[in-house]
Amino acid sequence: MEEGRDYRPWDELIPDTLGLIFSNLSLQEILTVIPRVCKSWGKVVTGPYCWQEIDIEEWSNRRPEHLDRMLPMLITRSRGSVRKLCVSGLHSKMIFTFIAENAGSLQTLRLPRSEMSDSMVEQIAGRLSMITFLDVSYCGKIGARALEAIGKNCKFLAGLCRNLHPLDTAGKPLQDDEAYAIASTMPKLEHLEMAYHLISTPSVVEILSSCPELKFLDLRGCWDVKFDERILKERFPKLKVLGPLVVDHYERNDWDDCSDSSDAFEYLAWEFMAGEMGDFDEDDDDSSYYGMWDDEGRLEELELRFYEGIDEDAGLYDWPPSP
Repeated sequence: MEEGRDYRPWDELIPDTLGLIFSNLSLQEILTVIPRVCKSWGKVVTGPYCWQEIDIEEWSNRRPEHLDRMLPMLITRSRGSVRKLCVSGLHSKMIFTFIAENAGSLQTLRLPRSEMSDSMVEQIAGRLSMITFLDVSYCGKIGARALEAIGKNCKFLAGLCRNLHPLDTAGKPLQDDEAYAIASTMPKLEHLEMAYHLISTPSVVEILSSCPELKFLDLRGCWDVKFDERILKERFPKLKVLGPLVVDHYERNDWDDCSDSSDAFEYLAWEFMAGEMGDFDEDDDDSSYYGMWDDEGRLEELELRFYEGIDEDAGLYDWPPSP
């Protein structure tokens, strides 16, 4: 650093610091804007510094057709350091296996509306041993077998979201098997959500008896569960129970709020995904993904614009001018 300068250039900040700063930006900005600023910033976003927490749940609801390409790319960039992963609507066995193979540091895993099966969960649960919080809400193809496998392998599990959609349970008979699977295998639970489950009072009592550390229990829409509030408060003074009465409408969580009213996900810079993309190759180097952001699909042209004056064509992409 030159003498007399009382500030440090942004491109000289250590990668960890830049990663923390960039993590406050949107996925779109990290992947399409930051790499075009300078070489050092480009290296940061292709390394693990920005991807210890990957939250693309909203994006995956809007762009499900490109999820099988995007998610492996981001997990690969984390280089095994991802601690939190939030994504919706997974349906490929390859993707579930890929997540499990890179779950060494994973602690929070949200997979709502995913199409995993009991047998698939049984195959990968052993690799999710470090998970402390899991969301498998609205996953209609799993049941008690999957929850039992999770409970037996995820010994540190403290939070579980297993909400169902009311339209999926309307008119069906009681099914207590999932509640009993939770009670028998997840004794360290502190947070449990089971909204709109077709469960009975005895199965909930079994959960309360088997999970002494439970602090929050969501039973909204579990109409067959009947409790005496006074007795409940006396026996479990630290427990907060939500429901069974639903005082507001059921959780939206993008079920009824998936409109494309927000322009933030629709402008031209996001249209890089419209082109044809091949199968994910774990051995691809990071540079191969830059073609996804370039309308022409040629890395050389992207580099030319990058080094010879990005401001000239920034307007074509609705991107802000380079700093």
